[in-house]
Amino acid sequence: MRVVEVTAYGGPEVLRMARRPEPEAGAEPGKVRVRLKAAGVNQADLRIRAGLYADVVGPLKPPFVLGTDFAGKLLDAAPGLPEGTRVGGFVPWFEMLTGDGTYAETIWADPEWLAVIPEEVDFTVAASLPLASATAQQGLDRLDLPAGSTVLVTGGSAVVGRVAVQLAQAAGLRVVAVAHAGDEPELRVLGAEHVVARGTPEDVVAKVRASEPDGVDAVFDGGIIGDGLLPVLKDGGVFVAIAPDRVPAVERGIRVEAVRAVPDGVRLAENLRKVADRELVTRVADVMPLEEVAEAHRRAEAGHRPGRIVLMI
Repeated sequence: MRVVEVTAYGGPEVLRMARRPEPEAGAEPGKVRVRLKAAGVNQADLRIRAGLYADVVGPLKPPFVLGTDFAGKLLDAAPGLPEGTRVGGFVPWFEMLTGDGTYAETIWADPEWLAVIPEEVDFTVAASLPLASATAQQGLDRLDLPAGSTVLVTGGSAVVGRVAVQLAQAAGLRVVAVAHAGDEPELRVLGAEHVVARGTPEDVVAKVRASEPDGVDAVFDGGIIGDGLLPVLKDGGVFVAIAPDRVPAVERGIRVEAVRAVPDGVRLAENLRKVADRELVTRVADVMPLEEVAEAHRRAEAGHRPGRIVLMI
């Protein structure tokens, strides 16, 4: 089967098409094979490839296969799911550290990771959601805020932040979002009470303080900005970081939570149904063939267009 390997730490040029043996039915007890139709390109993929997480992945060295988000069809029946079922999910790449990701034609998946993709949802749209929605939901769980609290969500134009805005508003929180210029009207429709344009951390803090002079109760840092946002938080507030190298030091009684999402097929199925019913909105920036993965990484790093770049397989 075709895969994309990281041949060494570095820029997008280190990504290479390669061939690996096709997984054989029953070779991984407790897991099923999924023939992929689409895979998402996440910020974590870019950072792993660049070597920023070399210490985190420990003994795992190139060559390995990146990728977490996937959408495809079951090659093996899973509990309650016949062969051929359209399914999505994400591979807990950091927890497994086998170097087997979703930039591949076929993967092994634990049935508990899987959610049925409604017929109304395209594979590319489904592949944009799994890790993003789990990160947003589990991050908001960590905030543990009462209704009426104010949360700043960065990265509101991208998928993690955009989903966090919608889920936070649904949970009764007041949402201030940081987003690309031009996205303000849409994010207000999606649930943000105030929207400020991206900028330096100092700019963002000043703009948020203009509408929230006392500060906010919490920060969900979907934009991976880091400790430069701490001045916007009230004493004793909560900061949720989604990248291990952007976890701020504790100060002023602020509670800091680092979130690495774990698969949850049940909640993903709920969110995919909401996407089908237009109750939850994701964003696909580009759809590109697997062979153009290096260009996909270049576009993602350049901020070519906000949203998830999806590889067609």
